[in-house]
Amino acid sequence: MMKAHVYVTLKTSVLDPQGQTIQNALRKIGFAEVTAVRQGKYFALSLAEGLSAEAARAQVERIAREVLTNPVIEEFTYRIEE
Repeated sequence: MMKAHVYVTLKTSVLDPQGQTIQNALRKIGFAEVTAVRQGKYFALSLAEGLSAEAARAQVERIAREVLTNPVIEEFTYRIEE
């Protein structure tokens, strides 16, 4: 069975107050070497057996673009494993 791992994050041009809060907290507890944090969402999709790699990529891209992200403020990356 193939699995798709989709990562959705805010575009770099969009402020990320939650990421900034996490980065500030890390600095306060001694992790000053962390200079930035961007938070996001992760989705694990199980794909039907027999789906070609090309069809899987097309479906995952469409799902990510049309359902999982808000294209105005978010972007996505993904990987597929067999």
